Amino acid sequence: MKARAARIAKTLARLYPQARISLDFKTPWQCLAATILSAQCTDERVNQVTPALFAKYPDPAAMAGAESRDVERMIVSTGFFRQKTKSLMAAAQDIVERFNNQLPDTMEDLVTLRGVGRKTANVVLGHVHGKPGLVVDTHVRRLSFRLGLTKSREPKIIEQDLGAILPSNDWTSFSMRLILHGRQVCKAASPRCAECAVLPDCPQIGVKVASRANRGSV
Repeated sequence: MKARAARIAKTLARLYPQARISLDFKTPWQCLAATILSAQCTDERVNQVTPALFAKYPDPAAMAGAESRDVERMIVSTGFFRQKTKSLMAAAQDIVERFNNQLPDTMEDLVTLRGVGRKTANVVLGHVHGKPGLVVDTHVRRLSFRLGLTKSREPKIIEQDLGAILPSNDWTSFSMRLILHGRQVCKAASPRCAECAVLPDCPQIGVKVASRANRGSV
């Protein structure tokens, strides 16, 4: 399993040498806020919204004192804007009140922020603090299962399974590259298997070949 994971990681590194999230940010707070906004929304849409949002609320202290209706108005196009506003403001208040206006740098502390789960925390760890962080989003869930790197559909278990077969210094880049591959090639409804460079290490191929052989023998 580790050898196959290493081959997959090498292939993805060749395909996607620049492995980072597509969200635009300049500060730790902006990374956290943009990641919260990206739930059930495209990164492109988030990047359209955040310049004005960050100009008005550049740090946790500013967001903590914001008017919720104003924030809702600014982020409405990202979807689920009321819940996202609550998450942004609550996380900001926690950072100001409990962490002296500084974004925590451990998983244990990050997930205590209201509105922040493990996926968001891992983005922050990997892209802000330079620490290993396995980001398990919908693409990572799908590709990890399809590639036989996990038997689970649960994000936390997938994170554990991937962490057990990959070196920790590859966690962030590997998960980012899986996301890019999921968006561009291994799509949910119509994976482009014929164009997939990871094909030799995909167990789905054996299933498909066997299925075609069985149909041909009937």
